[in-house]
Parts: sequence; C-alpha cells; structure tokens
Amino acid sequence: MQVTGWSLYPISDFKAHSNQWDQLNNETTSTPLLDSNFVVPLITHFGTGTEKIAIYRAGNAIQAMAIIVQSKFGFWSTFQPSQAPIGCWMQKPDVSTKNLAHSLRKKTSFTSLALSITQQDPELLAVPEQSNQLSTMPYIETARVTIKESFEEYWAKRGKNLKQNLRKQRNRLEREEITTRLIQITSPNEMSSAIQAYGKLEGAGWKSELNTAISADNDQGRFYTDMLTNFAEKGNAIVFQFWYNDDLVATDLCILGNDSIIILKTTYDESIKISSPALLLKQDAFEYIFNNKLVERIEFYGKVMEWHTKWSDEIRTMYHINAYSKAATLLKKLKP
Repeated sequence: MQVTGWSLYPISDFKAHSNQWDQLNNETTSTPLLDSNFVVPLITHFGTGTEKIAIYRAGNAIQAMAIIVQSKFGFWSTFQPSQAPIGCWMQKPDVSTKNLAHSLRKKTSFTSLALSITQQDPELLAVPEQSNQLSTMPYIETARVTIKESFEEYWAKRGKNLKQNLRKQRNRLEREEITTRLIQITSPNEMSSAIQAYGKLEGAGWKSELNTAISADNDQGRFYTDMLTNFAEKGNAIVFQFWYNDDLVATDLCILGNDSIIILKTTYDESIKISSPALLLKQDAFEYIFNNKLVERIEFYGKVMEWHTKWSDEIRTMYHINAYSKAATLLKKLKP
C-alpha cells in the first residue's frame, strides 16, 4: 500500500538516508550547503542527538526532506547551527510549502504549536503565500556577484573610491617593500593545516575574547576541517590565503557547487591598520575566480554590510517561514 505523508527517523539514521538526501538536493536546490558532505559534519559536531530526519513521500516518490529539532515544548524548527547559512529543508517546487509545513508540524506531536523553517533563500525556495496559520518573516539581505563578463570589465564598473583605495594600499605596500601574494589551497590533505592557520589568525582578534574564534581543537575547527576535507576530495573546496611577504594576513574558506562559490568564513590580521588585507584578498581572489572560469556566481550568504555594496549590485532578502496551529494563532491574537 502506497502512503502519502511524513515519516520521522532518529538523526542517527541520517547516513542510511544520505543518498536519498543528496538525490533530492540535486533535483531541487542543488546547493552545496545542503549536500551531505556539509550536513554530516554539522550533525556530528553541533547536533545533540535529539534531531529528527523527516521524509515526505507520495507513494514511492520523495517530495521533501528536512532535519528538525524541538526548541522548546510544542515548538520545532529546522536544524541550523550558526555555521549553516540556511536551514535543513528541501522540497519539490510543485508541492505546497504550506501543506508540507503544517503536516510536518502535526506529525511531530498532537501538542505541537509551531514549526519554523529557518533562513531560507528565495533563490532556492520560493516565498510561500501567507495565511492566518502560515507567515513569513524577513531575515537578512545577502549579496552575490554573477559572473557574466571579464574581471577587467567587472572591476571597471566598481566605484571610484573602492578602486582608488585599493590602488593606494598596493602602492604603499610596494613602497614599503611588502610583496603580496594569493595562494589557493585545494588538497584534502592540506585542509587541516589551513584551518589551523585560520584559527591562529582569528584567535588573535576580537572573536577570541568572545570565545567564538575557530581553533583546531574546538567544534568549529573540527567542523570546518571535516567539511572542507569532504568537499576537497571532490575538488569542491578552496581556501584562499593572502600573504604580506612571509606573513599570513587574511584567509577565506570557500566551497563550490551548482556553479557557485560560497564564501563561508573570512578572517584577517586585525593588527594591520594601514591597509585592508581582507579586501585586497577579495580583489585577487575574484580575479582568480573570474579568469579561471571556476563558477558562474560568487555568494556571500552573510548580512549585507556597506562594503558588500561596493562589490555587488545583486541583493536579495532571506526569510523564515512559521507554521502555527490554530491554538497558537489564537494565543497570538489574545496577547496584549
């Protein structure tokens, strides 16, 4: 008998469903951020063991998959540690997001009040129509660069202040006999040392005071090492390092997929005040990406900052989806 609806499995079963997960990702979002090579390290290093894998089947066909976790009694959300730019949710585009969300909310328990599908990209999942029991909420604006010309043509369109500023910085570095160089690390065997170098640089800055810096021996460092190694084994990871003579001064952690390169993390030497190693790195890395025709898009996936607008003219709004029970909707209306 063929059944339509959701099935829930313990997170420990994820590897048994990873082929189905990757197949659905390839058929829908096709983003490296939901590739099992990204998701498995997320679960390993940031999961609590209480997460559930949710699979929606219509007969023998899988139409949606998600990883969900209970945040508090009656409230569920997609699994999304801060290292993940989007929540773990995939669905076929011809299936109603509203129906999927409500049916999954009900599947979790009869007392479930709400299900949140967090931080969705409208490029990957269309914003659903709102109703009394389903709402969407803007999250952040994010930027991308679509590669449709040569780097020289792209750079010619950047603002005068950006071009002059970076040119002055390079001239000053040259006068001070500081040679800059960009290197690309792509080997799986080098990802561990690349994360150690990243952590050493970030650990010397303000993030160390908040205990949010990556280091080789914390969960963040282990996640990025495992995840980047996974992607590098398929030729889909790049760590850009930027050097002043023999000193590492900036580095970007990136993964590739679906004709995109995603800049996941950036750090730089905060003690340098007379130049901006992170921006100089971006200029050289972008030139490398453009000239080598690596991808069609460069994705930032972070909150748009003022400096992003100097590099990109393409900005979109990411969003949350919240599906409420009738009881939760009534409670919201009764709140003063």
